[in-house]
Amino acid sequence: MPETDASERRRATPAGVGDRLARSFFDRPVLTVAPDLLGRVLVRDEPRGQVLLRVTEVEAYDGADDPGSHAYRGRTARNGVMFGPPGHAYVYFTYGMWHCLNLVCHPEGRAGGVLLRAGEVLGGAELARPRRSSARNDHELARGPARLATALDVDRSLDGTDVCATPAGPLSVHAGIPVAASAVLNGPRTGVSGEGGVHPWRFWIDGDRTVSPYRAHRPRNRTATGT
Repeated sequence: MPETDASERRRATPAGVGDRLARSFFDRPVLTVAPDLLGRVLVRDEPRGQVLLRVTEVEAYDGADDPGSHAYRGRTARNGVMFGPPGHAYVYFTYGMWHCLNLVCHPEGRAGGVLLRAGEVLGGAELARPRRSSARNDHELARGPARLATALDVDRSLDGTDVCATPAGPLSVHAGIPVAASAVLNGPRTGVSGEGGVHPWRFWIDGDRTVSPYRAHRPRNRTATGT
């Protein structure tokens, strides 16, 4: 058997995270997908190795039916990935300094996405720590959407990445261990204003130390974070 090179070894399925999720997982209503992502494992594959992240907090954004969504007023150059196909990454830049990572849901043509708000770094912490030097411990490495993207070295260059591709690319999502419905809580989305602020579409694992604190919307000079 020919020897595999380093890049091929990195792209092998990491031990203990389960199979990659099929596109059909994401080809569902966003409010079904969002809580089902809790406990799943996101793998960020990069030249120096992999960072494995167990998803612990998410927010759902329902496109044209959701005033809090970037896609509420239709398709633009910025939000085009949200309109499908499902199973792709939507990465946006916010407040002139941070990136946020979302996973596209719904059948193609209908916008929808799940913002990854927080997670537990299961592997590759040695890669994440230098990017998050202000974190007091490993529980804070990806505690919040901008921190999560920073820890995983996610920026706009990964916008549109197919997380269901074969072979796996720089981002993939694995089965992990789904969270029991009794351990999932939900409430208002963080920092979303207006009509979109009333939806209880933030989902998180009850009692998990990596979940970010809730913050109500505060007026700023820029549009509040949403997808």
